[in-house]
Amino acid sequence: MDSLRSTAVLLLDPFINVFQSLNVTANALTVISLVFAIIAGVCYYFSSNNPWMLFAALVFVFLNAFMDGADGMLARKTNSASKYGDFLDHVIDRYSDVFIIGGACLGGYVDPVMGIIILTGVLLASYLGTQAQAVGIGRAYGGIMGRADRLIILVLATSLNIAYRPAFGLYGVNYSILGWALIIIGIASHITALQRIWHTRKMLLEGENK
Repeated sequence: MDSLRSTAVLLLDPFINVFQSLNVTANALTVISLVFAIIAGVCYYFSSNNPWMLFAALVFVFLNAFMDGADGMLARKTNSASKYGDFLDHVIDRYSDVFIIGGACLGGYVDPVMGIIILTGVLLASYLGTQAQAVGIGRAYGGIMGRADRLIILVLATSLNIAYRPAFGLYGVNYSILGWALIIIGIASHITALQRIWHTRKMLLEGENK
């Protein structure tokens, strides 16, 4: 999904102009994105037997993704980008992941142990992306599951789960559409973490051998 950033810029630009005209700061959008994430997580938690709560979760996940994309664009357009803003954005993103993914996992779509495994993969993948930057080789965005990918899968799966709620599976393992989507996100996130470990190792060793 990161390859579609140019398209996202075109879609978000009119909204960025409105935020700029209202003197809204990029950091304010970042904090607002966290508020939407918290509400989304709460809605997921109570949505197991309530399709309206699941719909509300879908709306607030979308709003979180919207604000998460808009804050960086607004910072660049207003020439207000800063190291603190970048730091705040990453901190808020991780809290947002915990509330959104954690809320869905605790909402009964997967069992608690699976939920811990999924959330660990999500957090590790993101951590390793910034850790690569910390050791001097630049932020690692590679891998099969970035944050944009997680949000798109979550939005699509939530939409489908509203229309079709029954669980399905094989060999006695049954989950709803959203449950299976969370498992896919978890597996892909752990794979992404391994990919970023391998990439960071390769770049560091190449640097030491020069």
